[in-house]
Amino acid sequence: MKFIKKQINLALLVSGAIILHILEFMLPTTMIFPGAKLGLANIITLFVILEYGFISGLQVSLLRIIISSILAGTFLTTSFFLSLTGGLLSLLVMSLFYYYSSRFSIIGISILGAASHNFAQVLMAAILIDNWRLLFYLPYLLILSLPTGIFVALLIIKLEKYLKFDLLNKKEFETN
Repeated sequence: MKFIKKQINLALLVSGAIILHILEFMLPTTMIFPGAKLGLANIITLFVILEYGFISGLQVSLLRIIISSILAGTFLTTSFFLSLTGGLLSLLVMSLFYYYSSRFSIIGISILGAASHNFAQVLMAAILIDNWRLLFYLPYLLILSLPTGIFVALLIIKLEKYLKFDLLNKKEFETN
């Protein structure tokens, strides 16, 4: 029964991540920093890492990226590969720092996730279009990783009580 409950929860989280990803895809980008986004789907990714672990995070991330790109009509396009590399590196970095470093808070881990996501996307874009000058854009995106990473982490912390999880102690609250 625990396995089925976990799979249902993960399926619901994939659905939420897809909705957030598509909503963010539909938002206009700023002219000041083209391509800069809030990283709303990372809310779900970081939550899954914290509650279910790396493998579940990988499953949710891959399903979100593939299904979202199919629904948005961007499957196997440049946008898909940018999302895939950013999402996977972000997942890996957040997981590594969560499991192997006690010095980072959820906010720090989220900022590292946002920064690694931006790094992976800029690097992949430079590779895909064979223009290494795109790397000059990276410092601006890394600076934007601070507020977006903080935003994502604060949302998770705020939602923690509504989702009935204790992220610091990794156990469900009593519902009685």
